[in-house]
Amino acid sequence: MKKPQAHTPNPKLDRDPLSNMEKDPDDWVSGQEPMTGAQASYLKTLAEEAREPDAYDDTLTKAEASKRIDMLKAKLKLMSDPPHVA
Repeated sequence: MKKPQAHTPNPKLDRDPLSNMEKDPDDWVSGQEPMTGAQASYLKTLAEEAREPDAYDDTLTKAEASKRIDMLKAKLKLMSDPPHVA
């Protein structure tokens, strides 16, 4: 008879609200380090798409870049939604 296996967490399937993916960027241990190359590239692309070239700043920290990326993604989503008709 097989012994039942204990549940092993799987980050691809389990949604742990306390995971690092859910942490506020201001609480990141490495949040004050310079943004990563991936962040810089993504931020530059989003800034161009949102027609906000000043949103890109190569001196941003990881936390600042993350917040700016979230803001630009939200703006682009609003721009892509159909207009509201009263």
